[in-house]
Amino acid sequence: MTDLPRLEPTGHTDTFCRDSLPPPELWPRLLYDGVPELSYPPRLNCTAALLDARIAAGDGERTAILAPGLRWSYAELAAAVDRIARVLVEDLGLVPGNRVLLRSFNTPLLAACWLAVAKAGGVVVCTMPMLRRRELVYIADKARIRLALTDGRLAAECEEAMRSTADGSPREGARVVRFQGGDGDAPEGSLEALMRGKPAGFTPCDTAADDVAAILFTSGTTGQAKGTLHFHRDVLAVTDCFPRYVLRPTADDVFSGSPSLAFAYGLGALLLFPLRFGAASLLLEQTTPPHLLQGIQDHRATICFSVPTAYRAMCGLAASYDLGSLRRCVSAGETLPAPTFEAFRKATGLRIIDGIGSTEMLHQFISSAEDDIRPGSTGRVVPGYQAKVVDQEGAEVPFGEIGRLAVRGPTGCRYLADPERQRGYVQDGWNLTGDAYRMDENGYFWYQARTDDLIVSAGNKIAAPEVESVLLDHPKVKECGVVGIADDERGHVVKAFVILNEGAEPSAETARELQDFVKAQIAPYKYPRHVEFVASLPRTETGKLQRFRLRQGGSPSSH
Repeated sequence: MTDLPRLEPTGHTDTFCRDSLPPPELWPRLLYDGVPELSYPPRLNCTAALLDARIAAGDGERTAILAPGLRWSYAELAAAVDRIARVLVEDLGLVPGNRVLLRSFNTPLLAACWLAVAKAGGVVVCTMPMLRRRELVYIADKARIRLALTDGRLAAECEEAMRSTADGSPREGARVVRFQGGDGDAPEGSLEALMRGKPAGFTPCDTAADDVAAILFTSGTTGQAKGTLHFHRDVLAVTDCFPRYVLRPTADDVFSGSPSLAFAYGLGALLLFPLRFGAASLLLEQTTPPHLLQGIQDHRATICFSVPTAYRAMCGLAASYDLGSLRRCVSAGETLPAPTFEAFRKATGLRIIDGIGSTEMLHQFISSAEDDIRPGSTGRVVPGYQAKVVDQEGAEVPFGEIGRLAVRGPTGCRYLADPERQRGYVQDGWNLTGDAYRMDENGYFWYQARTDDLIVSAGNKIAAPEVESVLLDHPKVKECGVVGIADDERGHVVKAFVILNEGAEPSAETARELQDFVKAQIAPYKYPRHVEFVASLPRTETGKLQRFRLRQGGSPSSH
């Protein structure tokens, strides 16, 4: 066991990320003594370790990436990665440590861009296609981003976000490069056009194992996105724990799933894990249950990653597809209800592997597979990690007693330039995930609830204060409070309690107007599916909104 604020000399010229790490006393305690594969050299580039190593091992002709109408071998993926890396350095002026924003659906070129940025020594900031200009501006400001690579179909809002900061100041030196923007020849200035004529072969940047490879943003209870810093070493560590010891993939597997590569869950499931084991990844732009099932059937996928909501929907559709190739299904994002587990097993014969991870920890740290599965339980600690249930003072509670989940291992929380939030998440070297759990005598963890105001809806995490801040921008809204309420299909959905300004009509039309306003400002999945107009909101004597009292309110409005 080692404490790791003692860092290797950085390979970054731009030291923004290293300078923005939490103070050493706020770091989580990191563990490297439980799993032999977690011993990494001090100089490490994660793309070289994941991709170049496969080529060196003779796997160049094996399938790496699949998509409708496309197959890339490992050699073809490596060549694309090297050409993009050359564009970044030779044409776009990337220096090691620069942050690069990526915006795309799950496509082969997005995967290649992710790997190329890391190989060139840049820091990947991958964003979901659903994010709006307001959210992109915040991310670009927080991470001080000047370069973005975007799918041409999603370019408009990205280009708007890169023009100026939140205060309206020009974003000096910013550049947006489009890729995969439609049929026909790639236009001048596009990424594909810049790649033409570039030779394959690119020497990986000499990054330290503890140089930052990626910043992943997640929403928290304050309503603003939190940037989480992950090292090149972390990228490998998550591949050498959950997949190696729980999922147990082989080089013949074809990974598939619904999460975006911008999510930690999707990044591991659909890029890092298959590369680490020489397997193939199926990338689908549309991943609704019918599209995902069709993709599994067409490409003979063997492993599927999704969320409980999608698995519930798949139960009624499975009989219409040939899913005989599937051998593993993994669920995360929210707790997997036992009825969903049983319904899916009845529909497909497969036992879903449940698990919990977090953006702060990068991937899953509690999970069980095969005969170790206990329906309704999240599972047991993944090798390489430790977990316990603690009270408010941090003392471990007895078996069966509900408390806060605390975890530590080879990955851990490092918030970007945010010591105050770091203090809340990391205490005494342990990462506190914000989940309430109980642990039984056999080491199984049983989810109880969230301990904060984060709403988990169909696997998507939504910060109530963020939705409130958008609603308050509407001229008809005087005050509002947002909570999650139970929903049979999505687990939870967003409900807004709204006090209108004088003269505004509390009607179904007004509710739809507010819903459409939120959809236009932030990712559409965050909009309030229920709106209830009220005369007052419950608050403390100091004026703090009491969301727990809103959750205890009446039945959802039909608006």
